[in-house]
Amino acid sequence: QVQLVESGGGSVQAGGSLRLSCAASGDTIRYHYISWFRQAPGKEREGVAGILGGGGSTQYADSVKGRFTISQDNAKNTVYLEMNSLKPEDTALYYCATGANGGSWNNPRTFRYWGQGTQVTVSS
Repeated sequence: QVQLVESGGGSVQAGGSLRLSCAASGDTIRYHYISWFRQAPGKEREGVAGILGGGGSTQYADSVKGRFTISQDNAKNTVYLEMNSLKPEDTALYYCATGANGGSWNNPRTFRYWGQGTQVTVSS
């Protein structure tokens, strides 16, 4: 059983930056794939970025490439999402997820364990 806790969300103006954290407990992230998802009101949950624990291989949605960076700190058992040049369309509840079943990094059905989410609001 893995527990995930997100933090770092907030309200910023367009062009601003935030860094989200996903702290894991119950297992070591080095052995897992972890993805960040987001869900805006009335929209489906979408994959934003993913990272392979240990190896560091990363994936990004086209909408965030060049603006967002996913990284991990194995010593802290934490995955981060650095978000720069934020846009109003980035406004959503952001979740981290792990416990992949071999599916795609950006498919919510791939993951068993989820955090409670952290809200990001970007104003124009």
